[in-house]
Amino acid sequence: MIRFRDLTYAQGGRPLVRNVSLALPPRTRIGVVGANGTGKSTLFAVLQGVHAPEQGDIELPGGWVIAHVAQEVTEVLGSALEFALQGDAELIALEAEIDRLALGTTDEEGTALAEAYARLDNIGGHSARARASELLAGLGFSQAELSQPVGEFSGGWRMRLNLAQALMTRSDLLLLDEPTNHLDMDAVLWLESWLLRYSGTLLFITHDRDFLDAVATHILHLDGMSGMAAYTGNYSAFEAQRYERLSTQQSAYDKQQRTIKHLESYVIRFRAKATKAKQAQSRIKALERMERIAASHVDSPFTFRFLPTVGEPRQLLRLEDGKIGYGERTILNGVNVSVLPESRIGLLGRNGQGKSTLVKAIAGALEMQEGERHLGQHLKVGYFAQHQLDTLREDENALWHMQQRDVLEAAHFRRPLARDQELRDFLGGFDFRGERISDPVGVFSGGEKARLALALIVWQRPNLLLLDEPTNHLDIEMRQALTQALVEYEGAVMIVAHDRHLLRASCDEFLWIHSGRVELFEGDLDDYRDASKIAPQVSKKKEVINEIKTERREDAQERARLATQRKPLQKELDGVEKKLATAQEKRSVVAQWLASPEAYSDTDRSALAEKIKAEGELGVEVEALEARWLALSEAIEWVR
Repeated sequence: MIRFRDLTYAQGGRPLVRNVSLALPPRTRIGVVGANGTGKSTLFAVLQGVHAPEQGDIELPGGWVIAHVAQEVTEVLGSALEFALQGDAELIALEAEIDRLALGTTDEEGTALAEAYARLDNIGGHSARARASELLAGLGFSQAELSQPVGEFSGGWRMRLNLAQALMTRSDLLLLDEPTNHLDMDAVLWLESWLLRYSGTLLFITHDRDFLDAVATHILHLDGMSGMAAYTGNYSAFEAQRYERLSTQQSAYDKQQRTIKHLESYVIRFRAKATKAKQAQSRIKALERMERIAASHVDSPFTFRFLPTVGEPRQLLRLEDGKIGYGERTILNGVNVSVLPESRIGLLGRNGQGKSTLVKAIAGALEMQEGERHLGQHLKVGYFAQHQLDTLREDENALWHMQQRDVLEAAHFRRPLARDQELRDFLGGFDFRGERISDPVGVFSGGEKARLALALIVWQRPNLLLLDEPTNHLDIEMRQALTQALVEYEGAVMIVAHDRHLLRASCDEFLWIHSGRVELFEGDLDDYRDASKIAPQVSKKKEVINEIKTERREDAQERARLATQRKPLQKELDGVEKKLATAQEKRSVVAQWLASPEAYSDTDRSALAEKIKAEGELGVEVEALEARWLALSEAIEWVR
């Protein structure tokens, strides 16, 4: 068990947690949540003994082995497989001891060698390389890449190597800080399944609510006001519990009702108008996608929404017979993709298959090697990618960036420049307020830079929004705000993301990018998840998807058949229940009268006889109805 005793710690002189005392149960999976800057990563540093608390302490069981993911990969020799194996320190030490003892000649060294081999067998040393290979394959490494030198991998893939090394550690406590940031959806799904089998205590930081729901048994919440509280259950359970604790249901409800009323009003007014029919239909879809605002987001500092789009093109963009790649290397071939004004498309596929490449070609940031890129007359693209964060001026502030963007947009839309106060109010929706508006971008966190980049895109009023991993660096509050804004956005959307909550809420269809092709994925994210878990290889995934769809169709047909059989039985059962309730009530009235003194008075002997007869008849009726009720219930249960 992990115990916090009067724990207080700070960062840069700013208190993060103050006077916290609580216990975390062993062998549980604890999701650590809270807004950026509330002290989650610092808590991990305190647990590792890297950061000293101001007061109090953390008590851990003696002898616990702690594993964590290093934030850097130092220049090392050796292959990816050898790097991952370094995580099992006991194995490495034991193999070195065996190599040393194997050179010995004495009886004592021979006995020690036999004991070392026995220990190697006890810790599963003979299967260690197979386990490391399985870890790396699950994280997206090909068989050929297992022997590739570590120095040849890019930064994102090196972070995967660090994760593999941490998972190879036979630890009692595993600390994972944003483990999904550099993973594609396939790797995220694999990691979920691995962590569910982990036998130690897991503490993990993530802003991926689907990942939290799938993995966490408990939630540790840092509230940003020096407080910390533990909740039992996954993230959805935490939301429900905190919802009660905050007692702010009415405020959230009222806010959402205003949005619903606004959308419904538009639909009612313009549904029948030909020029507005598509936008009305878009709002109907927004209403269908809308989820109830979670309690933990009621106090969110983010209040932005996308501005109305301009123009009503019938088709925004089309790639025809596209061949897309870099230099002489082709990534995608035979690409035919159409984006309509109402399109809401999510891109699926492993990293390196070409999702970002396709988005770049659609955005016009990458010229196709072959094929045509047809543009709609009123096309206005808003393109977000991680590299755009590097284009922000480090020496300028958020307001300056907005002013520069507004000059371009005012010229494009032929309108006057916006007032500074209007720009300040707009930035406030992205939680840039007070002095933060004037601070240089160079001091911003990754999340703040991403928020500013999104604000600049929203201000463009695009009718085609291209988002390539927009949730990296964003906390749960901002992810929820972005999801809500996309639900209400009336333009077309194409998204690359490993955040399934965002994809599920924002997209109506999916394209699967694999093996150099772009195909329509005929299923939802659950189909993709199930196929990825059963058969990660692309060659098998199609077969598995078809099998899953066939099984679900057969299950639906079977449920329909059983429902047809149950319907008349259920109808009769409902009637029997009503008759039984009436008979029991009548019998109760008669029984009460027979139990009263007046029933046995000498004034009306005939009434007593009638009541006794009625009580007997009602008893027979109740018994028959109960028998029929039982028979019908068993029959209905039989056809379930």
